[in-house]
Amino acid sequence: MSIQTAAGRRASPSSVDRARRARTRRRLRRADLLVMLCWSSVAAAVSLYLAYGGLSEVRDVASAVTALGIITGLAGTDLILVMLVLAARIPLIDRAVGQDRAIAFHRSLGKPALYLILAHGVLLTIGYAMSDGSTVVAETIAFFQGPDLVLSYAGLGLLVLVVVTSVVAVRRRFSYEAWHVIHLLSYVAVLIALPHQLSSGAVLADGTLQRVYWIALYVLAFGSIGVFRFAVPLIRSARHDITVAAVEAIAPGVVSIHLRGRDLGRLQTAGGQYAIWRFWSAKTWWHAHPISFSAVPTATGARITVRDLGRGSSAISRVHPGTRVSIEGPYGIFTDEVRAARRMAVVAAGIGITPVRSLLEGSVLGPGEATVLLRATDASQQYLWQEVSALPSLAGSAVYSMVGPRPPGLATWMSAEALARGVTLTSAFPDLLISDLYVCGPQSWTELVVRDARAAGLPEKQLHVERFDW
Repeated sequence: MSIQTAAGRRASPSSVDRARRARTRRRLRRADLLVMLCWSSVAAAVSLYLAYGGLSEVRDVASAVTALGIITGLAGTDLILVMLVLAARIPLIDRAVGQDRAIAFHRSLGKPALYLILAHGVLLTIGYAMSDGSTVVAETIAFFQGPDLVLSYAGLGLLVLVVVTSVVAVRRRFSYEAWHVIHLLSYVAVLIALPHQLSSGAVLADGTLQRVYWIALYVLAFGSIGVFRFAVPLIRSARHDITVAAVEAIAPGVVSIHLRGRDLGRLQTAGGQYAIWRFWSAKTWWHAHPISFSAVPTATGARITVRDLGRGSSAISRVHPGTRVSIEGPYGIFTDEVRAARRMAVVAAGIGITPVRSLLEGSVLGPGEATVLLRATDASQQYLWQEVSALPSLAGSAVYSMVGPRPPGLATWMSAEALARGVTLTSAFPDLLISDLYVCGPQSWTELVVRDARAAGLPEKQLHVERFDW
């Protein structure tokens, strides 16, 4: 068996496998480096404080508590700035870990950052109160007499609000639009605390490397947001001049939106990626939507497929031809580029078919190299299934379907009928351990597939997930 390369030459499976393994090693090294840089930045913030004599003022318990308060404040602020960098949608980070994992890491830092900032305020108040011989209440009141510290308390309040509303149980009580507006307050919280940080005694004295480090970190965080979340999307949208060409109903509550534009090939979109779209109509201009490409774009056209899952998606399913569209992206590593193994296994459910359809279209596959399992609760959820089965890239590959509800009371991703027949993930994919497994669907369902894959011994580098929650 041989595989057709992008240049049109024939390559042996062994050479392709070596190229995939080398590419995977590079990507994993970049991911490890990213994590190391994030934690190293916190270490650098604390080390610089200590290097500039941060402990030289420690003479008693009160000054020790104060110094500890300063350290927790520096560490917490550093983590918040790191979180902003992770959320800035920097292409280098996206190619290393994908936006999905970058945002997951961003969220995981939220609580530690908040706890450190809270500890900063408490420890400084106690330390200053002990030094002044006053009470904590009196010291807190005294803090509010300084404008910089008033801003700091306001920033702390905003951070508490952002972190609390990011907890899953709380977040689900908000619409995406309301939650997103609240989350933007994190930018304000960091900015209004900056005057306090730069004016707090000699901690960040003018002319020190500490001050240079912190200013550079602020510039990196907010500069990245300004460039990659605002400037680049504006330039890209103007360059490609995207509009709605047609809206096609493919199932009840599901539409494909056909887009036309200029030089869309310059987006360099890989099959399986998504973009963040803003439709400039009266009912949709105020909200951007992360939606996967359901077909690999051509030079003049693209397509996305949307299911009515709420007010936002319902509104964009009713946009009219000619509506102007802004694009941010493409993003994601749910692509053929991250394959580490020779074979490909794919499981998709519901509207999760959209990135899977473009993934399979854009993948370089040899005959019989892929096995695809399409999952639906009933026939009404078989979106784009016929298109998937007809893809030229799947010639000689197996495409199966599993239709039916899950059995009540059992934590399984399979239908009751399949479970009764003894179907398992490994029986559906006999070559699972020498395959890359791509999974896309509702989050709770996806987690069950991932659970079974890990239990079967599938290495993490061969597991790829596209999530559809916020």
